[in-house]
Amino acid sequence: MSNQITRRICLFNLFIIGTALLPISQSSPSHHSFQPKAKAKPLTTQSDFKVRGANLGGWLLIEGWIHPTIFDGIPNDDFLDGTTLQFKSVTTKKYLCANSGGGDFVVASCADNCGWEKFRLWRINENTFQIRVPKDQFLGIDGTQVVAVVVNPTDDENFEIIRGSKDPNRVRIKASNGYYLQAKSENEVTADGPKDSDWGDNDPTVFELTIVSQIQGDFQLQNGWGSKAAQVMQNHYDTFIVESDLKFLSENGINAVRIPVGWWTIYDPNPPFPFVSGTLQALDNAFSWAKKYGLKVILDLHSAPGSQNGVAHSSTRDGSLEWGKTNETIQHTLEVIDFYAARYGKHESLYGFELLNEPLYPYVSLKTVEEYYQLAYNVVRRYNPTVYVIFSTRLSFTKDDVPPLLELSSLANRLENTVLDIHWYSLYYETFTNLTAKEHIEYVKVEREKQMTELLGNNGLARIYIGEWSCGWGAEDYTKEDLQEFAKAQIEAYDRASFGWSFWTLKNVQNNWSLKWLIENGYIDLLNR
Repeated sequence: MSNQITRRICLFNLFIIGTALLPISQSSPSHHSFQPKAKAKPLTTQSDFKVRGANLGGWLLIEGWIHPTIFDGIPNDDFLDGTTLQFKSVTTKKYLCANSGGGDFVVASCADNCGWEKFRLWRINENTFQIRVPKDQFLGIDGTQVVAVVVNPTDDENFEIIRGSKDPNRVRIKASNGYYLQAKSENEVTADGPKDSDWGDNDPTVFELTIVSQIQGDFQLQNGWGSKAAQVMQNHYDTFIVESDLKFLSENGINAVRIPVGWWTIYDPNPPFPFVSGTLQALDNAFSWAKKYGLKVILDLHSAPGSQNGVAHSSTRDGSLEWGKTNETIQHTLEVIDFYAARYGKHESLYGFELLNEPLYPYVSLKTVEEYYQLAYNVVRRYNPTVYVIFSTRLSFTKDDVPPLLELSSLANRLENTVLDIHWYSLYYETFTNLTAKEHIEYVKVEREKQMTELLGNNGLARIYIGEWSCGWGAEDYTKEDLQEFAKAQIEAYDRASFGWSFWTLKNVQNNWSLKWLIENGYIDLLNR
């Protein structure tokens, strides 16, 4: 995600200051004005039921690592939306870069990792792209000069990236004027290169390509498939999670499913570009299956308009995080919550309503999250006075000790039937680097147990939910008994959570992340616990 994101947001907290909420856009699928009550009514106390749940990840929201074969066959699948590239001139031996990161000329003078030499793709078709620079402008041409000044690109900012037949890591870039970009010098890049090329080391129109990173989410998948997206996605919705999966869960000690959903589902059957229809019917099916097999449902808004964390599962186009930067994204998200609450709020299987998944710390401010949660809570209460409303804590992708896990407790404790969702994995952070299997198990038994005790002792009225955990770890050369003990230790720790837990995820090509595989192969047994 962009390091340029700032978080100066002017939002409206009706519950606290009593002002009137902005009117809902008439494009909303359900035209409600979100009017908070002056004083919250006492709510019916829920039972002591504890969630032992499974996340239905990778189904209605795509994450390529869960089900990678769904991307197989996309033309030119190296160049999906959000792919970050570097272009090194074979003549200057330096990288193309946007001078000052954007808003100026494009040059070919960046040394490795200068910070300005990385470009993100917006895919128009399999060969044509708009190319975004670090400060979010797009490449274009002014006469023949290559610049990066446009914020809202048109066809004039389209470029073709053509790979060499002998070496696919050598490319030429064709501008909308029909000519090729060429590095005449380190400080002069123009769009007037000849159409013919020998692809040699002295050819200023040739660049060495490096793929820095890629994103595999719904935007990349559906825009990548183009005209075939509807067929591919419908097959996925019909086959990845089916009725027998929920039957399997109910027969193996699972009592709830957490279902990640996206914002565009509310517009089904005509969602906006690039999304296709099918998710709403699939979600309806899931509620029906849950009712049939006695499972509770936690409905989880995993992808908010604009992306709340800039990663694949929030359906970002290019890694940008736009959610909360404007009132419009907050207002749009409230419309999404209103639709889901109106449709499912009275369903007997609905047990929890999670308002947002993993807003990213520090790019989304605590103030923004608190004000949004308050407003969205009010929306849910219009339709259901007792359902649990779940607040996902902000998440850092780089530090495991910030932000404070209970930073939302003050808000949660002012409201009835609220839950704090915390995600605990044994990966990603330095804490877990190079741990052996035994050390991983010991960490859970000591540190997670200690953290849980602290959470339960200090959180006040709000319940604690470990909404995501897995058996993924970095341990090597472990035995079946090691993995069984790792799973058992986590279950024992997370069973203490006052709301319960949900494993991430039901199905995954990586076995340690697949609850179905772990149960079927004897690593997890919930029936004898």
